[in-house]
Amino acid sequence: MNDTIHLRRIRSFVRREGRLTAGQQRAMDELFPRFGIAQADSLLDLDAVFGRAAPRILEIGFGNGESLAQIAQAHPQNDYIGIEVHRPGVGHLLIQIEKRGLQNLRVICADAVEVLARQIPDASLAAVYLFFPDPWHKTRHHKRRQVQPAWAQLLRRKLQIGGQLHMATDWQNYAEHMLAVMSAAEGFRNTSPSGDYLPRPAYRPETKFERRGQGLGHGVWDLIFERIA
Repeated sequence: MNDTIHLRRIRSFVRREGRLTAGQQRAMDELFPRFGIAQADSLLDLDAVFGRAAPRILEIGFGNGESLAQIAQAHPQNDYIGIEVHRPGVGHLLIQIEKRGLQNLRVICADAVEVLARQIPDASLAAVYLFFPDPWHKTRHHKRRQVQPAWAQLLRRKLQIGGQLHMATDWQNYAEHMLAVMSAAEGFRNTSPSGDYLPRPAYRPETKFERRGQGLGHGVWDLIFERIA
């Protein structure tokens, strides 16, 4: 628990959100009660949340939610939980859920570390996605990066044996940081045959952040680690 407390003290995000559009506000008012999960101090019954038993995949920091909505629509056999602290992004994803008629996607507007520690049951997740998180590129801000040793062990508890952590970034230094942290993390193995990075899997759509990074001449690095113990 001490690791979790430490992670909560050093936030990996800053709340810099603009005003919600009228559509996003309507979504928060009308759709969040249907497709949202409230922050709480008790573990979720995920079978009750989704009304079935299925593989559960969680995305940390989904941005505007376009990619997560695409993934959920393309893979109806899975259930998805998206966590995002910025309300305009949550509202945008709720609109996508309604527009696409998705029944296998739920949304939480809260700090992902707190949700994982308090609400997600141990060994309940088939995968966790972390796509294009804030790189905190200045050296003095590296302590704010999401991927840290204690965070890896929190995810280890929540993933099933064989469950995967899939990360992607367009910042090479952050990719190297991710690789170093996860390669040293107990209970995980890198699924890359070369021990480093993988091509983008077909299930991960290109994001606007990815396209922006490529436009700036950045590469893109995908890493997938599997929980083995």
